[in-house]
Amino acid sequence: MKLTKTHTIEDLMEGCKAGNGKMQELLYKQTASKMLAVCMRYAKDRMEAEDSLQMGYIKIFQKISEYRGEGSFEGWMRRVMVNTAIESYRKNIKSLNVVSIDDAYEQPSTGIDLNKLGMQDLMKVIQNLADGYRMVFNMYAIEGYSHREISEMLGISEGASKSQLSRARAILKQEIIKLEGINYATYTG
Repeated sequence: MKLTKTHTIEDLMEGCKAGNGKMQELLYKQTASKMLAVCMRYAKDRMEAEDSLQMGYIKIFQKISEYRGEGSFEGWMRRVMVNTAIESYRKNIKSLNVVSIDDAYEQPSTGIDLNKLGMQDLMKVIQNLADGYRMVFNMYAIEGYSHREISEMLGISEGASKSQLSRARAILKQEIIKLEGINYATYTG
């Protein structure tokens, strides 16, 4: 994959492994917007996402020699960013909104047309979720972690992970329906 006229991703990786500041800067410039989008899904605001992004790049540059070439380099970077965001969350956690498993339920599909909603609208809805709901939703629905993995990473029970996901889905559904109503009124009014 060619990123610039003269530097491939492999060139940038080798330069970063050698501690070359120029190559680190080029890698950052080429990938920061994608990695910020990953961090934004886990953060409650842009400032928190930018903090996670910066910490994530520090880890990437420190641990780049640990990348074994299995899978894509971008995927490896993404995993570093997700883990950094989770670590930040765990450090800042004050209270986790846990819903009883008895209160958890699966919501049936309502046929919501997500194409009418903008990406910014969806990101805002996700970011407005309570911290615990947002973390579990992103880890399960976006990153593909199992409830067992989530429980281990966040230090909660599997049942709490399941109930957090269920509640997050219910809240997201309600907020999307509200947004769709607003968007529908905007398009027809």
